Amino acid sequence: MNALGDVRYLFPGENGAVGRQAEWRSGYVALARRIGAAPQAPTVTGAGLAAAAVAQAIWAAVNPGHGVPGGGELLTSAVSSGLLLASVMVALLSLAATLPLGFCWSQPAAAAAAICAANLISLAAFHLVTLGGLIAQLIVMYRLGNRGPQLLAAVLAVPFLVLAVVAAVGQAPGSAVGAARGTAVLAIAAASLGPAAACAGAARRFHSMAVQHTATREAIAGTLLEHSARGERARISRELHDVVAHHISMIAVQAETARLTTAGMPTAGAQRLLAIGDTARAALTEMRRLLGVLREDTGEPTVDRQPQPGLGQLNDLLDQARDASGICARLIVQGWLTALDPGVELAAYRIIQEALTNARRHAPGAAVDVELHFTDDALHLRVRDNGPGPPSASASPGASGHGLLGMRERAGAVGGELHTGPAPGGGFLVQATLPSKAEEYVA
Repeated sequence: MNALGDVRYLFPGENGAVGRQAEWRSGYVALARRIGAAPQAPTVTGAGLAAAAVAQAIWAAVNPGHGVPGGGELLTSAVSSGLLLASVMVALLSLAATLPLGFCWSQPAAAAAAICAANLISLAAFHLVTLGGLIAQLIVMYRLGNRGPQLLAAVLAVPFLVLAVVAAVGQAPGSAVGAARGTAVLAIAAASLGPAAACAGAARRFHSMAVQHTATREAIAGTLLEHSARGERARISRELHDVVAHHISMIAVQAETARLTTAGMPTAGAQRLLAIGDTARAALTEMRRLLGVLREDTGEPTVDRQPQPGLGQLNDLLDQARDASGICARLIVQGWLTALDPGVELAAYRIIQEALTNARRHAPGAAVDVELHFTDDALHLRVRDNGPGPPSASASPGASGHGLLGMRERAGAVGGELHTGPAPGGGFLVQATLPSKAEEYVA
């Protein structure tokens, strides 16, 4: 249907017939390309053109009126040495103008020079250029423009132009006028068609190079786009876990704390706070599932690649934890404060952040101590709460959720170690040793 609302109906078989014709044409084109690309194609083509050229040359030599010296003598004498010599020479020149075509794939410059020289001598001496020789010259000129020096094609056309001028200026009266005029026409045709074929070959070469360059650029752009998409998914995964999940966890803890600590709360209000906490915990579960999908898609470790916060923001993190759940959080610092690698500070900040989140989730209301012990070559980090401690499964060395896995990955990314488990005397303990300089800092 077009813009005017006209409808074009296809009769049965119309679309199928057009499709079949297109398939046939594409099949013929593909077959012709395969035949032309075969290694034996130039040799076979040169042999066929040589046979046709020799036949045409002999036929022109033994028939009068074709401009071949001595061509009419065979009509009056059965044997003429002059005619035989001319016929042999024309046949040899026809072979020389076609058989070198077999070398045009490997040595296009030499083949072009040989074929053009043979055609030029045949045209100058006998006023004759065979159709096979002309076709061979066009083919080798095309190959020369496609794979050889294009300037040579113009150089090889100059002798034909000189011959055309000489034949046109030096026309003799009588029967030689027609032969000279024919020689000039053939020379001009050879001088113009040869460079034209070379230009066509050069155009095909430049087109192929442009297609290859375009395909290479598209492949590189696709690879860069894929890598950028994977990096963005990895960044989103880290932000979801480190930021969004942290705040959702705070919502669940605050709702639960408000429900349990607010005296005289109506039943409806307590139920709403309980629903808020359940919804937040369900959101955390779905987010963990989404994080697992994103990690499988990116195939990269969840190490933050942008040094955002550091130990300088640690007090703000503890204040936020106190305001969110009302826990008693203490910061204990030992040793001389030293400048750490930005990646190490980021890893320490994220480990403490995740440990506080786990404490609020699994031990609401428990006191938390955050200890930083600076030494000359390492930072020793401890986060301990006095809650009921982890369940038996979580206390085992092999237990790990996304949070514990992320803390281990962050510590390992900077060359450190992390251990989690029940603390002596009760509660849960997160203990990490991070080097002052990251072994492999990922920006």
